[in-house]
Amino acid sequence: MSELTTSQHFIGGARVEPASGEYFESTNPATRRVLYRAARGGAADIDRAVTAARGAYEDARWRDLSQTRRGRLLRRLGDLIAENAEELARMETEDNGKLLREMRGQLATLPEYYHYYAGLADKIHGDVVPTSDRRVLNYTAREPLGVVGAITPWNSPLTLTSSKLAPALCAGNTVVIKPSEHTSASVLRLAELALEAGFPPGAVNVVTGFGGEAGQALVDHRALAKISFTGSTATGSRIAAATAGRFVGSTLELGGKSPNIVFEDADIANAAMGVVAGIFAAAGQTCIAGSRVFAHRSVYDDLLERVSDRARSIRIGDPLDEKTELGPLAFEGQRDKVAAYVDIGRGEGARVLTGGRSTDGGLGGFFYEPTILVDVDNSMRVVREEIFGPVLAVMPFDTEEEAVRLANDTEYGLAAGVWTQNLARAHRMAARLDAGTVWVNTYRAMSPMSPRQGFKSSGAGVEHGTETIKEYTRLKSVWINTGEEPVADPFTMRS
Repeated sequence: MSELTTSQHFIGGARVEPASGEYFESTNPATRRVLYRAARGGAADIDRAVTAARGAYEDARWRDLSQTRRGRLLRRLGDLIAENAEELARMETEDNGKLLREMRGQLATLPEYYHYYAGLADKIHGDVVPTSDRRVLNYTAREPLGVVGAITPWNSPLTLTSSKLAPALCAGNTVVIKPSEHTSASVLRLAELALEAGFPPGAVNVVTGFGGEAGQALVDHRALAKISFTGSTATGSRIAAATAGRFVGSTLELGGKSPNIVFEDADIANAAMGVVAGIFAAAGQTCIAGSRVFAHRSVYDDLLERVSDRARSIRIGDPLDEKTELGPLAFEGQRDKVAAYVDIGRGEGARVLTGGRSTDGGLGGFFYEPTILVDVDNSMRVVREEIFGPVLAVMPFDTEEEAVRLANDTEYGLAAGVWTQNLARAHRMAARLDAGTVWVNTYRAMSPMSPRQGFKSSGAGVEHGTETIKEYTRLKSVWINTGEEPVADPFTMRS
């Protein structure tokens, strides 16, 4: 990534020039330096990729491969990711500005996705179903869907791509990936590693480009069996409508405005660090960001002081520097969006306790200060709408009932945090919060083994765990008459 390069699509096991011959530039958000030129994909490129994926799906080298051997390929891909972890981590840091030390941590655990699904590959099976006639055998089978499309975002390209790619391949599908135009490099490299691991050419394809061009063409392709998307709720809604009209399945992981609730009996030091991690880690550019904090009135001032003190001391700068704690936002438009929301908050009456300003981080990049808003309520746009940046809104509450009501007063339902030493309360809150993931006395914990689902406008379908295999397979019921008696005339009444 140190020299300006030109990146083509990855289709059918090879780098391929875009049909239009057009390219676009990807920029390092910390320095505004152009990193590389990526192929600008369109409908012709998507069609070529889907055709390659369909050919690989029907090829005996993949179709007839045993499930156990399929698992071996996944394990080998996980091992190759581990062997190339430093290269991949630096790619993502330069492409989207996330801290190198954070990316090293992600790359250290990323092979687990592939190892987990490697072990699951030969555990995918149907059942024998009892029938009223013992001469009739009825069994079910789970089959792959075919060609799966994956549209992935810029905030965690490899992790969020892997949450789709690993189970899709595990189930026997082939995949076409359209990564974010802001972060193409690491996903292209991942496709090369899949080929090196032994997956047949065409099993993993990548078409780079913009959502309205390559992404829309992928969603609309008639040969696509499923689409899996991570991104905004608005885009997810359009994808759901488009695929539903063709009876094509979709898995959608969408936006969030997650509450982090601190009760009076919480360990305040731990809760404060959980709040900081929930909103300022990754510069707040995560769908599960704990962007709304509700603190019991008796601990509100103490918590606010601890969180604001830490926010003021967060070190902003070069994400490649091990001492940096907050990197840039991923691109200029995102930085401007965050700044605009803070201005909206001011106009609504919110008070900026700390932060609230854009900065170049000393590098000329797209940075924004860790920001805390107070004097806010649930009617304000800065509390209701996803900002996707390091902006925290803090509000007091008095009772558990009020905390539940405030937390659930949102169109989203992706995640929630609860801080309490009361075990009974922890279980009550977990049961009553409208969120697919609830953390108690921790935040942002994640594992490929644990299923994740968004409620309400936060999505549809399941990612991670064994449950996601159902998203990438279809169920077939087979009936076999094992008897040798003649088949009865259907118009003759039986005695």
